Amino acid sequence: MTVLGALAVALDIPDLAQGIRFYTDAGLELVESDGQMASLRCPGRQAAAVLLRGGAAAKRLHHISLRTDGLEAIARLVPQHGGQIVPQPEGWGALFAEGLWLRDPHGMLIHLVDAPAEAPLEPGEPFAVNAPGRVVRNRRSAMLAGRLYPPVRPLRLGHVLVFSPDVLASVDFMTQALGMGLADRAQDVIAFCCARKDSDHHVVAFAKAGAIGFHHASFQVSDPDEVGRGGRALLARAGKGDWGFGRHTIGSNVFHYIQDPWGSWFEYYADMDYIDDYALWSPTNYALEDSLANWGPPVPHDFVHNYEADALLL
Repeated sequence: MTVLGALAVALDIPDLAQGIRFYTDAGLELVESDGQMASLRCPGRQAAAVLLRGGAAAKRLHHISLRTDGLEAIARLVPQHGGQIVPQPEGWGALFAEGLWLRDPHGMLIHLVDAPAEAPLEPGEPFAVNAPGRVVRNRRSAMLAGRLYPPVRPLRLGHVLVFSPDVLASVDFMTQALGMGLADRAQDVIAFCCARKDSDHHVVAFAKAGAIGFHHASFQVSDPDEVGRGGRALLARAGKGDWGFGRHTIGSNVFHYIQDPWGSWFEYYADMDYIDDYALWSPTNYALEDSLANWGPPVPHDFVHNYEADALLL
């Protein structure tokens, strides 16, 4: 009875064609589109990772989708911890006809699917770093000419970060009702939840804001060079803001965030901490100065701004 990993994020957006263009520029492939809705996936994967519905007045998080087991047990626990089991939302049946739909205590819609895991990713070439007293790459260059590299393609959706008006209450719900673990947090401002077995450092994360909303989806690539190449290429196409190249303290991953057309973010990441057994992990409560980056460029002024909350005031 636990969440096993991230499946997808679903967004209502104003312009479907614009959304498809952004995510295909980021390296995802379009699975299907009927002019009103579209699904996109990482190349080589079966499940869609991004679901888009056009025609909204402003971008809004519709739901996040998580792979899980023990749906019946979770359904019993959800009301006990402030959530609510809800019917499948109208219009999404063609994409997800099964599973359990619920709202967390703040109203965020979550779709749980008891689905088998996809095939493990094939091991890539080790990222070889020459260090003092430890030469692992000899008589060869680490880099090819830039033009020889193919476009960066995300390997899988690693995690989703959403806004919450009460981060610690959101964590309590995810851990007590959905069986996740608290990996780490920084006071009550940001927190990271993992699966209890064989998990990236975080699968779902929460950042404090006045209302629920979507902050970013994070996609794994092979190594830090791909984080850099992918980030620069998407920034050139998207033409909005970015944050990176840098490295997080919490989770340790190398990152580059690119702002999407609606003010939220797309993250390429590599080299994240891994938790094979949550029973052997000890969460840390970090100081706020460690909540965003260990090193990197200055944080954009609107990096943690919830534009969805702005839209609610209009």
